[in-house]
Amino acid sequence: MGDATREPPRATDQHDGAFVDDGRYGPSALMTPANAVTVIRLLFSPALLVMIVREPSSWLAVGLWFALGFTDGIDGFLARRHGTTRSGAFLDPLADKVLVLGALYALVAAGRFGWLPVVIVSARELAISVYRMHLGRSGLAVPARTLAKVKTVVQELAVFLALLPLTVDHPTVADVALWIAVGFTLVSGAQYLFDGRGAATTLGHRNRAPS
Repeated sequence: MGDATREPPRATDQHDGAFVDDGRYGPSALMTPANAVTVIRLLFSPALLVMIVREPSSWLAVGLWFALGFTDGIDGFLARRHGTTRSGAFLDPLADKVLVLGALYALVAAGRFGWLPVVIVSARELAISVYRMHLGRSGLAVPARTLAKVKTVVQELAVFLALLPLTVDHPTVADVALWIAVGFTLVSGAQYLFDGRGAATTLGHRNRAPS
């Protein structure tokens, strides 16, 4: 997360008549270290989902969940270090959604979570993704607020608590965390819709302004 599509600095700088590569990538780059980590997260996610369905609470699932979640921080760090890209801005949220929503539905299939909170979360994610595409076609990019990052962390915490063998006899702990995540999910979604509407209104005023 956090791999926004802003223009990074030039990949080369002139110094004493020579060009020095500063290790950064242009916005259209595909083969970047951050993208490589993101793709690894995507490839390993199905293995975790199968593991959850077969045995929803295990230390192996907890370890793999933690490792895949940790890679999210790594690719964010690499993106900031080497330059953000348009491909990264697409792949990173996609990997997050595949991992989190996939884990939630796997836990539903395993009988660990009820379907209602998971459907609410996935409906919000789908609606906001469609809305972001609509804004993108208008040339608008609305940055995610802190609350959106918090909701993702709480969603991941709910999955972690459901997978943790120590809480298997206390399912209410994970259930409460999931419903808290639902609250953050709905509020952050409404916040994004409000921000997008404001950005669209501002753009409309600029387009109508006399030259």
